[in-house]
Amino acid sequence: MEIVKNFTSSKLIKKIFIALLGTVFLAISSKIKIPFYPVPMTMQTLMVLVIGIGFGWKLGLATITLYLFEGIIGLPVFSGTPEKGIGVIYFTGPTMGYLIGFLVAVFLSGFFNYGKNLFIIFIKLSFATSFIYIFGMIWLGSLIGWEKPIFKLGAQPFLLAELFKILIVTFTLSQIKKIRKII
Repeated sequence: MEIVKNFTSSKLIKKIFIALLGTVFLAISSKIKIPFYPVPMTMQTLMVLVIGIGFGWKLGLATITLYLFEGIIGLPVFSGTPEKGIGVIYFTGPTMGYLIGFLVAVFLSGFFNYGKNLFIIFIKLSFATSFIYIFGMIWLGSLIGWEKPIFKLGAQPFLLAELFKILIVTFTLSQIKKIRKII
């Protein structure tokens, strides 16, 4: 019985370490940014898809949840931190909807079966990513007012770059899926 308990403990420690490592990569990807108003463009959406596919939906959700928790308690893991504030104050700013959308995107990207058809892979990844923007624009509209051009501010500037990021993940999917075998 002790052997089973030790094996389970070591598996849990490994999963926690992987989730923490995922949050480090997410934090680094949040600092790679091109400034836009009111939400900067970062490499986080690419990393969210990679985490979902590579870690699977369960560990992917745990990783994103841990990342959000780290940011909420004040660690400078989000895109505009620490220069634009930290913690709950920053979290509830213009980017909150996008950050919440990460949870749906990581779940879907980790849950889908992809097959080999590149077009279907691209569509599924686009669908998963769309929730980042849907939640982001809903929150942005609630925050700055619906009379503002929400789509023009919160999605349109990012679409070309997002297309490129989704294509990167589409064409490297088989390599990303190999991460699951290590985990």
